[in-house]
Amino acid sequence: MTPQQLSIFHQMSFIRPRPWSADEFAAVLATRGAFLLTEGSSFLLGRALAGEAELLTLAVPVPAQRQGTGRRLLRRFHDHARRRGAREAFLEVASDNEAACALYLGEGWFEAGRRRSYYGPDSDALVLRKDLRPA
Repeated sequence: MTPQQLSIFHQMSFIRPRPWSADEFAAVLATRGAFLLTEGSSFLLGRALAGEAELLTLAVPVPAQRQGTGRRLLRRFHDHARRRGAREAFLEVASDNEAACALYLGEGWFEAGRRRSYYGPDSDALVLRKDLRPA
């Protein structure tokens, strides 16, 4: 997918937080350790460096939601990050994004911190962590 396509599909997936622009996608994709996983018009953008991975965004356009695509991409992220040497992973999610929170918590992520009013006056960011080391 091109940065322009990523931006369009991101806009189809998010109202808040603000969807990313094509230039923002291009800049992130050019950084060391960045990787993109896709499934149809859905995608996950992550980064893995120095034993840590970060899930930067997971976008599933509204018509494709609630069909398991996000879960499949998340599981691929775990595997891909492990192959790149990550032992743990982090992400931020809006505390009022119930569907995303349920997905992440159901896949073994847990709350490691909270950024008050990060997404607006009434919306905190939850910082979630997942141990990626083999059990």
